Amino acid sequence: MLEVRDLQTAYGRSQVLFGISFEIASSQVVSLLGRNGMGKTTTVRSIMGITAPRDGAISFEGKALRGLPSYRIAQLGLGLVPEGRQVFPNLTVRENLVATARKGHWTLERVFKLFPHLEARRSHYGNQLSGGEQQMLAIARALMTNPRLLILDEATEGLAPRIRAEIYRSIGELKREGLSILVIDKDVKALTKVADRNYVLEKGRVVWSGSSADLAADANVQHRYLGV
Repeated sequence: MLEVRDLQTAYGRSQVLFGISFEIASSQVVSLLGRNGMGKTTTVRSIMGITAPRDGAISFEGKALRGLPSYRIAQLGLGLVPEGRQVFPNLTVRENLVATARKGHWTLERVFKLFPHLEARRSHYGNQLSGGEQQMLAIARALMTNPRLLILDEATEGLAPRIRAEIYRSIGELKREGLSILVIDKDVKALTKVADRNYVLEKGRVVWSGSSADLAADANVQHRYLGV
């Protein structure tokens, strides 16, 4: 479904990615792991056309993405839940959800079923929500675009344990429905319960990849690259 090959990205003269390669199959959940500053968010920004890669190839369902504007990449079926959530503060929950909605499987009723707490807050403005509620809203808003691939950048960063569990419950449900997902997070234990394959980044390179069972069993990788 998504193929990233030898991706190289820089900010000015400062190169961040040095040949990142990975792929996501249909209905597969894949994680990108690594300490802060290792290139995870830059990888997402490169895929979505927010930061232009210097070299390499990115394709989605056989179509080259590199060079396309971000809105066109989104229209092809990639839904992004960005780092920092970025909900519209002066729109209500409902207005946030319908603002970028596209016709398809995901409707207001379905996202409210996935996140019942949002339905109770449907008339509240984005800036009246807690951090956890904003993250639920960001995920629900991305689902309303009816993506074929959902990308979650820092899925549970800074959230309370109860809210992190709620987010991972929703990821599990989306996986069971067959949605392809790329998730970035630091919660290794939670990730290994939902991810089919994991890629560990260190200084802009993939230094390890494998199944969740392999990652859970490899204490050296967890300690050396993830600080677990």
